[in-house]
Amino acid sequence: MMLELTWPQILGWRLRRQFVAGADGPDAVSVARRLCGVQAQVASSAQLAVAVRSARPDPGEIDRALWTDRTLVKTWLMRGGTLHLVPADELAGLCSALATLRSWEKGSWQRGHGVTAAEIAAVIEAVPEALKGAPLTREELVDEVVALTGEAHLREALTSGWGALLKPLSRLGELCYGPPREGKVTFTSPRSWVPGWPEALPPQEEAGVRVLRAFLGAHGPATPEMFDTWLFGGVAKKAVLKGWVKALAPELVEVRADDGTTLLALAEHADDLAAARPSADVHLLPGFDQFILGAPRSLAPLLPPSLKPKVSRQAGWISPVVVHEGRVAGVWEAKNGAITLDLAAPVPQDALDRALTRMRLLLGPAAA
Repeated sequence: MMLELTWPQILGWRLRRQFVAGADGPDAVSVARRLCGVQAQVASSAQLAVAVRSARPDPGEIDRALWTDRTLVKTWLMRGGTLHLVPADELAGLCSALATLRSWEKGSWQRGHGVTAAEIAAVIEAVPEALKGAPLTREELVDEVVALTGEAHLREALTSGWGALLKPLSRLGELCYGPPREGKVTFTSPRSWVPGWPEALPPQEEAGVRVLRAFLGAHGPATPEMFDTWLFGGVAKKAVLKGWVKALAPELVEVRADDGTTLLALAEHADDLAAARPSADVHLLPGFDQFILGAPRSLAPLLPPSLKPKVSRQAGWISPVVVHEGRVAGVWEAKNGAITLDLAAPVPQDALDRALTRMRLLLGPAAA
């Protein structure tokens, strides 16, 4: 079975599946689950990504889910270790799938971070031991690791940059963020923090198939390469990726887009996709939004090449975007109490005004 769809249909379907069209997400955990995580490098962007999709936006909901209910977890995961919010009960599976790519075992990675194979192995062994007790600040964790390894020179590598030497631990399911303490980040072990944490991570093939299924349920139809770009940054082990696609094949259908690209979708969504209609709405989405991050930046039907430099900027910065008919039509910025638009394509004024009104409400008095 081959479905024939246009990209406007596909993007309209994604907007609906991702709770953007309708803004009917029931709660923060449900939104994070549907999106396969919410990028949280910038906390305010993560908050807004959930709020713009929520039926009843609640500014305190994410913090309660993270630190009181423990139904969300904050940790380094996709694309080499970007910070994400994910449902607590899905973290073990994500870690198992991501651990199929052990970049820290490569000599080039070790040289780039100023450590030897023996030193990174020692860090990976020491961190779980250090986190057996209460959550630790980064400084406290580094002190413990140095004491356990006896390698004082590791202090500089452990405290510099974006936590590169700690990120392998997050992929291995041995480290996640704990509750902030006096304005400082803390780290803890999922084993002690996450309710119902398993004795061992699930089998990698089982976990990978589950992640692929979830991805196609929100960011599909898509190619395996698009999935690889989202999860691994485009450097997955090809045999592993092919194995996951093969295992999921009985649940898949092929889709041919109007540019000739062959994509994969879940068979359970085939009828819904066939009935999908292009979106006529305008949406304002925050920086680092999953609607953009779930697709490669080279996907011209979503992101016109002329707009790519404004959206995908230096140092991995992803700008807030204006979306019309499922396609990026420009970027926007909230500054000094006003929303400034930089449109590259015409959009209907009434629909734009509705999107601006909603975003001002979500941003609060400063943008009203």
